[in-house]
Amino acid sequence: MKIILVCSAGMSTSMLVQRMRKAADEKGVSATIQATSEADLANHLDQTDVILVGPQVRYLAPKIKEKAAPHGIQVEVIDSLAYGMMDGGKVFEQAQGLVKSK
Repeated sequence: MKIILVCSAGMSTSMLVQRMRKAADEKGVSATIQATSEADLANHLDQTDVILVGPQVRYLAPKIKEKAAPHGIQVEVIDSLAYGMMDGGKVFEQAQGLVKSK
């Protein structure tokens, strides 16, 4: 499973990415998780399963969905509470739910 987190500069989600990787490891799930900016997103669409958009850039979600649709990639805004708490487990579960609904 490949998960991309999008934020304004690709930096603010780095701690969340680390916590999501830990959650995936604890569940025994093989996952590639990384953060990027919206401007660099096009370089990461190959083999991506899920794109999660940071709540601070939720206004970009429609544009990102448009880019992701031809690739069959699920896109959703990260739960604000989970993001604020940097709850990697909860955000990882959100991504898994999107993959299962695909």
